[in-house]
Amino acid sequence: MNALESSRIAVVALRANPGRSALTMLGVIIGVAAVILLVSIGEGARAYIEKELTGIGTNLLAIQPGKTSTAGGFHPPQAGSVHKLTFEDAKAIKRRAYAVSDAVPVVLGSGKVKVGNLSRDTMIIGTTPEFPRVRNLFVEIGDFVTQADVDTRSKVVVLGRTVYRELFGDRPALGARVTIADAKFRVVGIMQAKGMTLGFDIDDIVFIPATAAMELYDTDALHEILAAAGRAEETDLAIRQIKDVLIKRHAGKEDFTIITQRAMMSTMDTILTILTGVLGGIAGISLVVGGIGIMNIMLVSVKERTREIGIRKAVGARRIDILQQFLFEAVILSLIGGIIGIIVGGGIAYSIPLFYSAIPTRVSLWSVTLAFFFSVAVGVFFGVEPARRAARLDPIEALRYE
Repeated sequence: MNALESSRIAVVALRANPGRSALTMLGVIIGVAAVILLVSIGEGARAYIEKELTGIGTNLLAIQPGKTSTAGGFHPPQAGSVHKLTFEDAKAIKRRAYAVSDAVPVVLGSGKVKVGNLSRDTMIIGTTPEFPRVRNLFVEIGDFVTQADVDTRSKVVVLGRTVYRELFGDRPALGARVTIADAKFRVVGIMQAKGMTLGFDIDDIVFIPATAAMELYDTDALHEILAAAGRAEETDLAIRQIKDVLIKRHAGKEDFTIITQRAMMSTMDTILTILTGVLGGIAGISLVVGGIGIMNIMLVSVKERTREIGIRKAVGARRIDILQQFLFEAVILSLIGGIIGIIVGGGIAYSIPLFYSAIPTRVSLWSVTLAFFFSVAVGVFFGVEPARRAARLDPIEALRYE
């Protein structure tokens, strides 16, 4: 008996008990849908983080004070340590490291921004005119901090969209005076709306000249220096040049850490790959449970159809024919369940962002292929034992079975 005939007989047998067949497939459907859904969430999170990290700028190098691990990732602020970076360090990097297109000093602080009776606690970044170009954050109304502002320590401020909305509402803000940590600043610009990036509200920030920030916080230390390589292929060269410049300025000591954007992305990718694998593995457990359900039902089916098996053997069916029929029944159950599970899981994955945009999803071809073939493998694996039992039945004993 060929495979086509065995498939036809298997389908007829499954259609004889549609309710039981549907319930048996349900475990596979849930398992495959869970695999597709959870893996798509993991893949979506990876794509989202890659997009956000790319969106903050390209070929970025974050130079932080103090020597820490260079394996990538995010490090806590260390500007308060004895190893400090200075405004002159940033100027030296820009002047001497030709592979670096920009070197931007960053002074980070926080404080209360007040207008009349309204106030808001927010992050304050002291920087220079190159910051928007390096970080892809641009002014929409007015101007950003200028070089003249930095040179003269001018008390000017650029408001993020959230700060502007909370303090001014619909009123014009350019030229208005605001109080930042008891000092008066003049508003010269309002940033473009940027929204949330990696869980942080980019619009809830104000920008002032780096020199004014150092004066405001009574410090000569920078939180970090943001540098950008001229081209992606020059990143390693830029790192070497930055190290040469700073080591010479720091009495021969490498008391700083250079974190590359590539290292950050690599670290996050590793974390998310593990997370995706764990989520897929958890979902795969439900698929295995579905396979156990198939085996259980097939064993019951063999017992119920013992007499049928005896008759088929009596009229000439071989062991391989019986084995093939019952194995095909298990595979067809898992195959149909897998297809339905892919449709259900993919449908839910594509629907989630429509109703809840905070959860990104991405259905990848490899996850669909893996789930499909895994479901078929489950049918084969858990269908073998019932099929073998059916094939080993003695025809005479089977005919006597009531």
